Amino acid sequence: MAQDDRKNRQKKDYGFCLEYRTRWSDNDIRNPRTALPAFSVKRFRFDSIVNTYLMECCGLHPPTSDQIGLVVHSSCDYFAPVGFPAVVELGLRVKKLGKSSVTYEIGVFERFQKDVKAIGEFVHVFVDRETRRPRPDGMGASMKEGLQKLTVGGKDSKL
Repeated sequence: MAQDDRKNRQKKDYGFCLEYRTRWSDNDIRNPRTALPAFSVKRFRFDSIVNTYLMECCGLHPPTSDQIGLVVHSSCDYFAPVGFPAVVELGLRVKKLGKSSVTYEIGVFERFQKDVKAIGEFVHVFVDRETRRPRPDGMGASMKEGLQKLTVGGKDSKL
């Protein structure tokens, strides 16, 4: 999808949302015009919204679940800066849902502002906790059912 189309995303395009407060360390003092720092947003906030959804809506219990999600890809396109102090609203949706893998899209919005500030992508491959290999039955029915609720267009991909 063209980056220009992604700039038109709105909060309503995402089925699950969470808010986060920015921190002082989110400011880039070397270049105040850059967008949210990649390390802060991708490392902490993107996996937080994904894992919150998996735990609350898909039955994942990280300490005991027999499968785990391995992050095999993440990226982020930045459109506008957000600094401290601000409240960031993250939106989550599923772009592709396969047998063992899922591609999430995360929209980053600043509270009370319409325009998307950044859009990230995050890919999980669900594997057996012990073998670290995908299971023959894939991610399992409850996980897949929960993720289908966020799938764009409500369809599975062929992954």
